[in-house]
Amino acid sequence: MANTALARIADQPQLDEIAKPLGQAVVSAYRNAGAVGGALKNALHGVWLGHPLHPVLTDIPIGAWTTALALDAKAAASGDDSYTRAADFALAFGLAGAVGSAVTGLTDWSETDGRAKRVGLLHGLLNVAATTLVATAYVLRRRDDRGTAQALAVAGISLATAGAYLGGDLVYGERIGVTHAAVDEPETFTPVLPSADLADGTMRRARSGDLDVLLVRQQGRACALAHPCAHLGGPLSEGELKDGTVVCPWHGSEFRIDDGAVVNGPSTHPQPCLGVRERHGQIEAGPSMVSPTRNG
Repeated sequence: MANTALARIADQPQLDEIAKPLGQAVVSAYRNAGAVGGALKNALHGVWLGHPLHPVLTDIPIGAWTTALALDAKAAASGDDSYTRAADFALAFGLAGAVGSAVTGLTDWSETDGRAKRVGLLHGLLNVAATTLVATAYVLRRRDDRGTAQALAVAGISLATAGAYLGGDLVYGERIGVTHAAVDEPETFTPVLPSADLADGTMRRARSGDLDVLLVRQQGRACALAHPCAHLGGPLSEGELKDGTVVCPWHGSEFRIDDGAVVNGPSTHPQPCLGVRERHGQIEAGPSMVSPTRNG
């Protein structure tokens, strides 16, 4: 039932009127900040971590706020005010974590499209409402209005739980934050393109059976990467070839062509790299000769 209701809400095109301009504003803010903005954006995506940073931080507010409820229950049962003070600290700690979770989540969300962007908007709005309720609860606790504060905290945690459900749908339903470039590495080298068809300084998409690769030749050397971008499956062959890197046309993820390492996000996953050799006038792709590093 919950999934049906979610699908109905997320499929409302009216949400795009809010989601698209907001997402573009976030992307533009980072871009306008130049190199500093790009470095900050990479850090918030989690390029340095090798997977998205946002999920790491989402556990902090829910865990801390739930702990606060448990401490309040213990305080009520024992009459020990030390548990109440500990609950105050847990709420505050959770609010600090919520800020980090919101900033990283907004950064990741700005680089999504379609239904994922609409679901992400709902996910974010629920969490903003939850954080507002818990923040109000914390202020009331400091004023010793603990009865009202506890009711608001329970409401806030309930909304955060609903937001977490939507977060799960983004990961497991929309595959946000997971690699879209999984490739079954061939056990043997397979011809994929005539050598003459790949001029120096160019890139081409090549397919053979289930093998779908991006071939690049620079300075006389051929390289091969999985063709779908690890971020959201964008066609790398339609992107920009730079000196030693390729940039996805969809969201600007940039990968090194020699080992698939991430140079710039939003992708946090390296691009799978295959081995390449040339024999009898054919470019052949096969088992990888390098292990992709986690970042540039």
